[in-house]
Amino acid sequence: MNISRILFCLPLLCIPFWVLAGTTTLDTAIEDTVKTIDESRQSQKTIDKLADDTTTMLQEYRVTLQQTDSLKSYNQQLEKLIATQDETLTSIVKQLDSVEEIQRNIVPLMLNMIDVLEKFIALDMPFLMDERLARLQIIKDMMDRPDVSLPDKYRRIMESYQIEMDYGRTINTSSDTIDQDNKKYTVDTLRIGRVVLLYQTLDGRQSGYWDKQEKTWKILPAEYNQSIAKGILIARKQSPPDLFKIPVMAPERAK
Repeated sequence: MNISRILFCLPLLCIPFWVLAGTTTLDTAIEDTVKTIDESRQSQKTIDKLADDTTTMLQEYRVTLQQTDSLKSYNQQLEKLIATQDETLTSIVKQLDSVEEIQRNIVPLMLNMIDVLEKFIALDMPFLMDERLARLQIIKDMMDRPDVSLPDKYRRIMESYQIEMDYGRTINTSSDTIDQDNKKYTVDTLRIGRVVLLYQTLDGRQSGYWDKQEKTWKILPAEYNQSIAKGILIARKQSPPDLFKIPVMAPERAK
């Protein structure tokens, strides 16, 4: 048994040494090749990543260029807008200067208009005096209020003038209290434009008129009672329009 084992091992010992050395070199070459392939793969991954990063950066650069162009266009438009606003502001400043000058001129004018209106009411026939004086006082108080604009003040003054003008084209009746011969009478007044202002006591027995020259009430003959009563009914729209007789003062001669 021992001899056969020795003879069996001898063929293995007879393999040439150069064959064994070549096997070692081949393994080393394979390992180097595998290592090179791995390194190539890593390099390729790095290259791919760099390529992806480059593509991303290129896209971001293009987006940035587009944004830059948009910003340039916006800035140009903004510059035009600012220039227009500067021109508008300059115009507004000039207008404000003009408005201040107008205000300095128109305020005295409005105050004078109020003064003329007050004198006109005082000299006019005494009808609706409470209403007219109250409206005048509102305008006076409004002129001292800073919260009311100048155009609104002027508008209210002109409205008052328009109301006073309308009185000259209308017929109106109202209840009032008059002083005559140191006595007070509750009467119905009848105003026909600014031609004549009449009154009649509530029992219809006495009628009179306002004497513009003497600034006092005067009694009319009883023959006017029925006619004035008819005029009062027409003014109240309780009777259809019709002719009725009224006393009319002769016009004053121009001096």
